[in-house]
Amino acid sequence: MAVRAVRGAVQLERDDAGHMDEQVGALLTAVLERNGLTTDDLISIWFTATPDLRSDFPAAAARKLGITDVPLICAQELDVVGAMPRVVRLLAHVETDRPRSEINHVYLGAAAALRKDIAQ
Repeated sequence: MAVRAVRGAVQLERDDAGHMDEQVGALLTAVLERNGLTTDDLISIWFTATPDLRSDFPAAAARKLGITDVPLICAQELDVVGAMPRVVRLLAHVETDRPRSEINHVYLGAAAALRKDIAQ
């Protein structure tokens, strides 16, 4: 079994804790489903949020989904002029038999513009 990294992102419509829970939950669910993973396959998840998101921690959404025994961490994304606002990104480390070429990185909604080269 190999350790692989899965990327993902979602742009929120507004800085609201409930909305963040909903959107980050949808992102995590899509990452798991599109890669044939369960929560038992997760090693860790690193979340970043743009500086304009202050209502809650993205990791709180993962905990609400029942991901309680996986190490999670949140950090602030760089505040780059002209960058897309209200974005939560994730980098999940997983155990999987899939080769790197078959990992599906998930960029939902407008966030797909961030990585057109790998967005599914």
